[in-house]
Amino acid sequence: MLKSKTFVKKTRAGGVMKVVREHYLRDDIWCGSEVCTECKDGAPVLQQDARVESDLCAYPHYLIPDTNVVLHQIDILEDPLIRNVIILQTVLQEVRHRSPPVYKRIKDATHEKEKHFYTFTNEHHRQTFIEREQGESINDRNDRAIRVAAKWYTEHLNKAPSVGELKVVLLTNDRANRDKAEQNGLLAYRCEEYIKSLTGNPELVDRLALTSDDQNEITGSKLLFPEHLPLSRIQAGIKSGTFLQGTFRASRDNYLEATVFVQREGDDSTEVLLQGLQNLNRAVHQDVVAVELFPKEQWVAPSSVVLQDDRPSDKETEEEEAEKKLESPVLDPSRLKPTGRVVGIIKRNWRPFCGMLNQSQIKEATRHLFTPADRRIPRIRIETRQASTLVGQRIIVAIDGWPRNSRYPNGHFVRNLGGAGDKDTETEVLLLEHDVPHQPFSQAVLSFLPKMPWGITEEVNTVWVPILFHIADVSHFIRPGNALDQEAASRGTTVYLCGKRIDMVPELLSSNLCSLRSNVERLAFSCIWEMNHKAEILNTRFTKSIINSKASLTYAEAQMRIDDASMNDDITKSLRGLNTLAKILKGQRIAKGALTLSSPEVRFHMDSETHDPIDLQTKELKDTNSMVEEFMLLANISVAQKIYEEFSECALLRKHPAPPPSNYDILIKAAKSRELEIRIDSAKALADSLNEAVLEDFPYFNTLLRILATRCMMQAVYFCSGMDSDFHHYGLASPIYTHFTSPIRRYSDIIVHRLLAVAINADSTYPDLMDKHKQSSLCNNLNYRHKMAQYAQRASVAFHTQLFFKNKGILNEEGFILFVRKNAIIILIPKFGLEGTVFFENNDKPGPRLNFDSEVGPTLTVEDQHTFHIFDRVKVTISLDASNIQHQKIRMALVEPVIPGVSVALPEPEPEAKKLKLDR
Repeated sequence: MLKSKTFVKKTRAGGVMKVVREHYLRDDIWCGSEVCTECKDGAPVLQQDARVESDLCAYPHYLIPDTNVVLHQIDILEDPLIRNVIILQTVLQEVRHRSPPVYKRIKDATHEKEKHFYTFTNEHHRQTFIEREQGESINDRNDRAIRVAAKWYTEHLNKAPSVGELKVVLLTNDRANRDKAEQNGLLAYRCEEYIKSLTGNPELVDRLALTSDDQNEITGSKLLFPEHLPLSRIQAGIKSGTFLQGTFRASRDNYLEATVFVQREGDDSTEVLLQGLQNLNRAVHQDVVAVELFPKEQWVAPSSVVLQDDRPSDKETEEEEAEKKLESPVLDPSRLKPTGRVVGIIKRNWRPFCGMLNQSQIKEATRHLFTPADRRIPRIRIETRQASTLVGQRIIVAIDGWPRNSRYPNGHFVRNLGGAGDKDTETEVLLLEHDVPHQPFSQAVLSFLPKMPWGITEEVNTVWVPILFHIADVSHFIRPGNALDQEAASRGTTVYLCGKRIDMVPELLSSNLCSLRSNVERLAFSCIWEMNHKAEILNTRFTKSIINSKASLTYAEAQMRIDDASMNDDITKSLRGLNTLAKILKGQRIAKGALTLSSPEVRFHMDSETHDPIDLQTKELKDTNSMVEEFMLLANISVAQKIYEEFSECALLRKHPAPPPSNYDILIKAAKSRELEIRIDSAKALADSLNEAVLEDFPYFNTLLRILATRCMMQAVYFCSGMDSDFHHYGLASPIYTHFTSPIRRYSDIIVHRLLAVAINADSTYPDLMDKHKQSSLCNNLNYRHKMAQYAQRASVAFHTQLFFKNKGILNEEGFILFVRKNAIIILIPKFGLEGTVFFENNDKPGPRLNFDSEVGPTLTVEDQHTFHIFDRVKVTISLDASNIQHQKIRMALVEPVIPGVSVALPEPEPEAKKLKLDR
């Protein structure tokens, strides 16, 4: 059966085009039940004995959830207890439109055989498809379609000879929908009503998301926040310029402060400062919000007060909360920031949050506060009857809503991760908190791996050539569009944690077939340069190849060969030749203005049995590290030039924007305090002035300056050449750059390999590769995954640093002041690559007299006795404070200089600072 609709559509040229939309209806769509004898078509999904222990439904039954139940109760639907569920096409389409993450989760559930979830295409079944009636809203039409499908299922299954007591149950929290369903003779229940009737898993009740009615029942009557404007008002305000749209970014150190990042046309952007609960107005970190700017006379400066919401309970009233003062007004106009308030939420970016439960002090209470691990997320009120067993555990909680009359958002328990402090649990937490995909590779993904044993066959069209530089040919094994490719694109990058690696692709590729081992034939993609003794490139070409490496060496092994004068075999002489060329290449780069920056990185030595860190030290780089890096950089630049020449609109490139001049203020002041000048008018000027900034009596000074310079830098990002005009890589002083050298751990490199293969006629192209909009969207995901991988890696280092200091007691170490704040100094311990903050204040005692001067240095004078300058040498004690099991921290206390009469309080160190690594 065929239905068609015809309508006209305006074209870009101003004409009209006739469009015919056809809708096919069929009679042969299977119901999926094993009791059915009328329409069987394949292996049944829905069981005949679909029995779940229920006080409400004491009979076998299939569940049909409506759209809102799927959207809001996905944590319930994913539980193993919930089986034999019919997911209607109508529901699936609505969920896909309203929440892609939930859509993916419900699709994953339909693929789990033991769940017995069946997708029924009711929109193409002749007896269940319905037309929208005149005056009927889309929402009402879809509700009616769900009821029609549920009615059809009931009548259809009743025709089966072996149907027995089997029934169909509609789950909906919409009262009108439920009433109409019951009028049609259907069984319909609220989701909460049904879940509470189940006797097999009473803890499932804790996972129920609160409805609007539920939230109004458990919150007070006093309105604490302004009302959010409706979306129509917000859109009109943004269009007229009354409101600005941006991403809400909560502060880690002050829960009464946030900024909204507003992206304007081009590269122009601004940040709006928000202060106070009323102005934050229930926005949560990473929400997209609409803000209203205050008049300039109401603009304020960012607060330097550390204010963390660490009360043990939520008994404090809103009036008491308002008494907390942020800071005295700042009179210096240069420090004032555009300031405003949140007037509405455009898009919630809520996710499941890891953290710990704060058990209520009231006996038999079921409502408790949950404290997220991420300090930027507010505490969440949840209802649970298993609080006593969840204390001391890391758990996941989801937010359901945030009414105007509630100090905190309301949410529900999702699952228990394990005991706080346990290494596996904490690793799971940091992976979840940084959105790192780490689930085992699915069978669909693994099915595209080559069958073992694998060998190179004649079908592989490659050339054996003498090569200088080759990279594993990963794109030979990962073909565009299959499940393996889609999974790699989603993961984006391999994530390296301390003692653990989360691979982007399965181990068969990452550790075997795409690992260039010695004395084994491997497929490669090769970059061949003809160079003279001055490292000048005479010719460059690229080819697919088969290589058989003569040796597989670590950096240390290669360095030993180079340094050992008694070794003169072919491999060692080749290494020395490459090293000589690499030094020339590095000199050429530096002459052009490439930056040599510094970032303290640590290496843990693990106990072979417990896998606990037993030693911690900063990494030392050898000449061979630099040698390999130089040829990787050269290969990346050469490939970037080639793919851009061939595909000017769709080349995947990487750029590093130049920092705005204001970023360098602290670096310039730090150098000036030692009577040195830092020039920032170009990358070369900066590089030259850093090279000149040397103090004979202070050897570590130049390293400190370079560490500070690193903090001034912007993040490097992937982009599509057809969507941008600025290609320059500031740190490398290169006009064009890309990533080609690590396709096994970065998906960007796989795309670059594919582009290069097409450019040299070694592979065929495909539509997405030549679509600049899709390439740009891919780059956005790669940038996000790369950023979150960096954060996860730093969090892993921080956790293992805590483990290292756990049994060390108190250590005395020398350090240098890296930053001077209004009430604190931030200290770097070079031996451990560790930063910590010493605060000159105490929450329950009067603080010392402090004098902060931001103009020179900056400097901080304590009790008129001692003035601290940036880069001053100090001695501190280092210890682990485990008093807060969720937010354990490294404490630093000042030993030298001694300031009589001043006690040093030690709040949590600042969040990890930005680090820049040269792109390899």
